[in-house]
Amino acid sequence: MTGPTNPSGARARELRALLNRAAYAYYVLDTPEMEDPVYDRLYRELEQLERLDPSLITPDSPTHRVGGATATGFVSVQHRIPLFSLDNAFNLSELEDWYGRLLRVLEQPPGTALPMVAELKIDGNALALSYEAGVLVRAATRGDGERGEEISANVRTIASLPLRLNLQNPPPWVEVRGEALIPATTFSQINDERQARGESLFANPRNACAGTLRQLDPKVVARRRLDFYAYTLHLPPDWSSPDTTNPNDDPPPPNNQWQALAWLRHAGFRVNPHCALCADLTAIEQFATLWEDKRNQLDYATDGVVVKLNDLNQQEEAGFTQKAPRWAVAMKYAAEEAPSRLLRIEAQVGRTGAVTPVAFFNPVALAGSTVARATLHNADRLAELDLHAGDTIVVRKAGEIIPEVVRVLPELRPAGAVPVTLPSACPECGALLVREVGEAATRCVNSSCPAILRGSLRHWVSKGAMDVDGLGSKLIGQLVDRGLVASIADLYRLDAALLASLERLGEKSATNLMQALAESRNQPWARQLYGLGIRHVGEVNARTLARAFPSAASLAHGARLEPERITAVHGIGAEIAQSLQQWFATEANGRLLADLVKMGLSLATDESSDHPGADPAPGRFAGQCFVLTGTLPTLSRREAQDRIEAAGGRISAAVSRRTDYVVAGAEAGSKLAKAEGLGLKVIDEAGLLNLLQGSAE
Repeated sequence: MTGPTNPSGARARELRALLNRAAYAYYVLDTPEMEDPVYDRLYRELEQLERLDPSLITPDSPTHRVGGATATGFVSVQHRIPLFSLDNAFNLSELEDWYGRLLRVLEQPPGTALPMVAELKIDGNALALSYEAGVLVRAATRGDGERGEEISANVRTIASLPLRLNLQNPPPWVEVRGEALIPATTFSQINDERQARGESLFANPRNACAGTLRQLDPKVVARRRLDFYAYTLHLPPDWSSPDTTNPNDDPPPPNNQWQALAWLRHAGFRVNPHCALCADLTAIEQFATLWEDKRNQLDYATDGVVVKLNDLNQQEEAGFTQKAPRWAVAMKYAAEEAPSRLLRIEAQVGRTGAVTPVAFFNPVALAGSTVARATLHNADRLAELDLHAGDTIVVRKAGEIIPEVVRVLPELRPAGAVPVTLPSACPECGALLVREVGEAATRCVNSSCPAILRGSLRHWVSKGAMDVDGLGSKLIGQLVDRGLVASIADLYRLDAALLASLERLGEKSATNLMQALAESRNQPWARQLYGLGIRHVGEVNARTLARAFPSAASLAHGARLEPERITAVHGIGAEIAQSLQQWFATEANGRLLADLVKMGLSLATDESSDHPGADPAPGRFAGQCFVLTGTLPTLSRREAQDRIEAAGGRISAAVSRRTDYVVAGAEAGSKLAKAEGLGLKVIDEAGLLNLLQGSAE
């Protein structure tokens, strides 16, 4: 049994894990696992917890970053101007709250009417387009908002997108943001053609569009007939078009969003015709209500209205939070709902042994896709819904991802239907399930459970841990099912010949995987600690603990014999200390650590190393805010961030007067210009390394 816990802290950790996993699946893997309304609800819950208790805020919180990591397989490029996400409003009251905050930021009296632009929120894939001297030179995905994947060859196949701007005297550079999509009628034709060829069908237009943009063959992209709507324009701040009086000449730089849309149309872009210049919130509400009723008549999906302050100077004055502009908001429509018949409940076991009930029901069509399953989270949610076998349930889904069960219709319940509950034994290994006091999760505590092993292996090789490329879920499943791997240490006992004999893994792939496993032995102690999958020890906590305890041996000693040393570490509480104590007290885990050392892993900090896992002057940057921009000569963005955070610094996505240092590399763009305009300290990579080493500025 565990001792008293902080329910808010536990819930915040759970929410961070859920939201970060969903962001990774959505932005990196292109395999969304959580629908938009569910993500929004969890996100807002985390925001509320952090607002009530700021000590819950951590550097890995999704509320304090722009987005998730970029995918692999294409060249990663730095956006000249970041692609920020938008805050959401789910009703008129929340829209009024946003507007009230905007007035306060602009120091306008309550009730002031500011012109705004309302645009349909298209459910597609954001693109960043870069033009130089009027010619398209680069197109990139949104990525993490700071960096994206360069997909210029694919984007050039979009017929509705100009390769050269329709301007006589174009600016030296133009940045355009917009949404790529596959229209619904085109999507139906593509699926009909795929069915005729015996190929698998796409689930929905948005996922098909995302997959198309990441095709390596532009000819395939051209056949998919993508479309594009532009909605944001960025021009050089000191540029002005020649004075002309001819209406057919180039338009001057816009002063507001409405003029920017007209500028984009003139330059040759498709701009969604369903937009409006609104004098006040009443006009915004009328526009949103109109299109909530009419959106099903459109040939593409839209799940709300984007509201933007019209005046560009006022936008600049309002500025940004760490992740979103203050001058814009997405007013989301209510989620679609549909009834279905519950078929069964399956209990699925995760890496930590947590058992998650999943509802399977008759397929229903929602928001352009067919869904047939939904996660029910835990036993409490199961009991709250009061599910019975054969129940008619109501399923909700506003986006294209996995839905949620909203409620049950008990009036339609079959006679004699029995309640649905979690099993008492693990469905994978048969061990008795346990639910500890103060926890929502029911768990299998058998460390030999195949489901726990599969999850542990997936976690060990993940990007944030050992980053072993080529070892996916299917291959891990084969290794476990065939008894070839019984622990993470066994991964390092594999050989290329054995791997090459597995299904869908040839000699070259096997050799590459062996190389990746060999290289993973050199990952720093903080990553190794995170990869062990100890409960409540995430990436940030692992780095913190690795700095305070330079080896597994020292951490084990502290956890078992001196727990006060654990809780004395800033940011590490009693719950984490107790989790570490339990983990290191387990014999099997001690054997695992010894085995990993035999396999060549250090499980310790290399004191002489100069790589990001080393400990550069802890606390040197305490209380200081850094902004990273551009491409550094030798450090990746992740490495630079790790070093700054390891020294106590904080990373921000936006430049402001509260920024202490801007670390600028090649192609630094607008952040560098803003920093220089504010008179902030701008340093390069060498300057950052000097600071880390304690050298003079």
